[in-house]
Amino acid sequence: MRYIQVEFTAKPDNQDIRDIIAALTGEIGFESFSDENGKLIGYCQEELFHVESLENTLQNFPIPDVEITFTASNVEDRNWNEEWEKAGFDPIIIDNQCAIVCGNKLEDANHQQNIESIPTKIVIDAKQAFGTGTHETTQMIVSLLLNQNLTGKRVLDCGCGTGILGIVAAKYGAKEVVAYDIDEWSVNNAQHNAELNEVELDVLEGDKRVLSHISGVFDFVLANINRNIILEDLSAFVSVMTTNSRIILSGFYEQDAEIILKEAKNLGLEECKRVMNHDWCCLLLEKI
Repeated sequence: MRYIQVEFTAKPDNQDIRDIIAALTGEIGFESFSDENGKLIGYCQEELFHVESLENTLQNFPIPDVEITFTASNVEDRNWNEEWEKAGFDPIIIDNQCAIVCGNKLEDANHQQNIESIPTKIVIDAKQAFGTGTHETTQMIVSLLLNQNLTGKRVLDCGCGTGILGIVAAKYGAKEVVAYDIDEWSVNNAQHNAELNEVELDVLEGDKRVLSHISGVFDFVLANINRNIILEDLSAFVSVMTTNSRIILSGFYEQDAEIILKEAKNLGLEECKRVMNHDWCCLLLEKI
């Protein structure tokens, strides 16, 4: 899958301005951001990138007297996150119940010592797919999952990335986990990570349209994606839920929660719990 890399320049420039740029562009398809050489860098799938939409978004920047320019370039269709993958990430411990461990550091004695008392360990090799557990949204969903009764349940992971959420669900008793992602890299990586963790995931390539080929309903639906896709796909998610099925949504900011909840209410979903981490939001909803 090909990506567009966009370098943003803001005058004046500070972290709040960069966070707002990331939030706004995340609503039009940007998936990942980094700070490099004093510049905010954003990545968007080539098919989702539209210069006019980006220009309109930045022209309507909510803080006055901020000038934002950008330059866009193509990213080679390769593992452009390779150096980060080699470096890996430190173990992430969630609620003292679950540790997410980088496959590259699995044998690191120092890290093993830090997590030896944690009952469940999830090993993740990130092969360009998003979702290692380092992001607040992933951690919030995992934390909520740890407090659900997943034994014997059927779980759907929408936009699965590395497969981490489905793997956690399988580790905590789900009888069947179905996952999908539009990115071939992610599909292959999720399958690889499922094998590493000795669990079964049925991973499909595609978008919400794959749901029309899946029979039956799900007890839990998980979606860690951006606001616009949630709003577009929420009715499809609800179509594979039944009474008392639950859905956990994240990947959006606190200010986006109300518009998502409005659509959720129209579809027969009721808010059960809301979790915040910095400005990121996670919602647990139930079909009534």
